[in-house]
Amino acid sequence: MRIEVTRDVFKLAQVFTISRGSRTEAQVLTVTVSDGLHRGWGECVPYARYGETLDSVTDQISALPADVTRAALYDLLPAGAGRNAVDCALWDLEAKRAGVRAWDLAGLSAPGPEVTAYTLSLDAPEAMRAQAAEHAFRPLLKIKLGTPDDMPRLEAVRAGAPKSRIIIDANEGWSADVYADLAPHLVRLGVDLVEQPLPAGEDDALIGMDRPVPVCADESCHDRASLPQLAGKYDVVNIKLDKTGGLTEALALRQAALAEGYGIMVGCMVGSSLAMAPATLVAQGAGVVDLDGPLLLAEDRKTPLLFDDDGVHPPSEELWG
Repeated sequence: MRIEVTRDVFKLAQVFTISRGSRTEAQVLTVTVSDGLHRGWGECVPYARYGETLDSVTDQISALPADVTRAALYDLLPAGAGRNAVDCALWDLEAKRAGVRAWDLAGLSAPGPEVTAYTLSLDAPEAMRAQAAEHAFRPLLKIKLGTPDDMPRLEAVRAGAPKSRIIIDANEGWSADVYADLAPHLVRLGVDLVEQPLPAGEDDALIGMDRPVPVCADESCHDRASLPQLAGKYDVVNIKLDKTGGLTEALALRQAALAEGYGIMVGCMVGSSLAMAPATLVAQGAGVVDLDGPLLLAEDRKTPLLFDDDGVHPPSEELWG
């Protein structure tokens, strides 16, 4: 067995801005696991919000024993980007060795396409209205907000895309007072869901607050260990493989969250089709799917995922799994 880590950079189609900053490219780590005959691969996006860098995650992966298994991996690395890339690479390797698809190994039904959100970058209201109008044909739009002055942006997006479903991602950018002021307007403007309105360390303020539309935990929910801290605050959990530390834990988190009555959202960092491919298995039947990373890129993997009117399709054998 051999594990290799490489860095890849994908240019974005346009500047992507959230409440924490802007970027013009996606910097990812690609992990390849090979046994001399078969090769599996996976991708992760180290995230500064969680104390990760390209160097720190590379060091994590490079320290792993070459013969690591998925079961052993969970004792060697914490939930996060590094474990995700290795876990997904091992799933891919196991599928190739067995000559079956990854969903067969997982005991899942063959996946189909799922409608995905398309994300509108944080910008001035008129610019966001123009973005919304350009993508008004899409059934589901996700708006990046997270400032004290977001009401004009929300109004502008709804005016630009009057028929699209809308979800909001505040990226921890609101205070409790800002959220309380905005909450009544979310219903008026037909918002389906609001994602992480408050900072993860301050979300106890959600206890007892009115939630006129479902509130989704993103930065507050990483893996199954997060669930006990979400009660009374959130209605939905956003499952991202770079947070759970791989497909293995993502599937387990989905099952546990459903058992506790949470709705399911499946999201992503800004990465290539390789990063989205395993997440399509978790996304089957989810209330909200947000796997639009490749749609935000100016370039992608050689064998990308298919996106069409039916949504994001499961990966081909050439891509993953």
